Amino acid sequence: MYITITPQKLGANYSQSSGDFVGYLEKENKGLEQQDMEHFFNQYGDEISAEEVVKEIDGNTAKLKKKEPKFYSITVSPSKYELNRLQNSREDLKTYTRELMKDYVASFNREINGRPITIEDIKYYAKIEHQRTFKGTDFQIKENQPFATKILQLKTDIRNIQEGRAEGNTKKMEKEIAKLERQAPHQQNGKRIVQGMPKAGNQSHIHIIVSRKDASNSISLSPGSKHKASEVEMHGKKVKRGFDRDTFFAKAEKTFDKTFGYKRNYAETYKAKKTFVKNPNLYFSALLKLPANEKALAFKMISKSGLPIVPSIPVTQALLAMKIFNKLRRGAEVAIKSSSIGI
Repeated sequence: MYITITPQKLGANYSQSSGDFVGYLEKENKGLEQQDMEHFFNQYGDEISAEEVVKEIDGNTAKLKKKEPKFYSITVSPSKYELNRLQNSREDLKTYTRELMKDYVASFNREINGRPITIEDIKYYAKIEHQRTFKGTDFQIKENQPFATKILQLKTDIRNIQEGRAEGNTKKMEKEIAKLERQAPHQQNGKRIVQGMPKAGNQSHIHIIVSRKDASNSISLSPGSKHKASEVEMHGKKVKRGFDRDTFFAKAEKTFDKTFGYKRNYAETYKAKKTFVKNPNLYFSALLKLPANEKALAFKMISKSGLPIVPSIPVTQALLAMKIFNKLRRGAEVAIKSSSIGI
């Protein structure tokens, strides 16, 4: 499970309207018949229009300053293993979203009129998407980049020769391009993976737009709070504050597992990623103590995440650390950072 929470910005400033973001989330509906479209939904309804989403989110910003985020975007990307557990991606992900947002409100250390906040106190809208494209930040693009650079230079050289600015053997260069295309380490359907290429397989994921203000438009609920769970004194009264990110991400996994009867491997847990960053030795020790079948799956998951492929499982923790430590740690740190709120 890969979850990010982001305050939406427009350049250096926070967006004053959700219109652009909502419009972006409508991209997959272009050219589709009504029955094939994915509509916005929330805790209580389906087939909510983009216009209603913009109206409700933009109209729920009382007393927020221009330099404050008006809404947050939550992106939830289940792994291929999690998606394989679902019977119906569309309906199951809707069910999961509605349970996930209960975990979201439960992670706030806030009260309304002396009671904990509930799902009825927030205003959110969600949308399921089924497509993803490769981005410049994907490890496949990064590791293919040396080949892409050489190919681009050869194509430039060929164009210069064809237009009379240089001399050379274009046929030889074209053969070299074809060779580089085949040698690139990451391929999909027999072609070098390039930026913008659609990803194969089930790519279903969830986009959630949640208002910064509560449903009554009177209380600010920021998942970007730097405070986990604490109390401060304001105007002579003790006020609870904070959002516990660790609690939210841990609950998100447990809710998925409980809802769909999913048996989560140690390597794909949020706890494991945090353990690796804080105490690599403990992480490696836990990996090596897994039963043989779970250990094999753990290393398969690690390699498919863009981390180094381990041809065989080393018998000692030291050898394991030597083989995968540096790159694995960088990957885990990125995962932890993405699963936090970068503010």
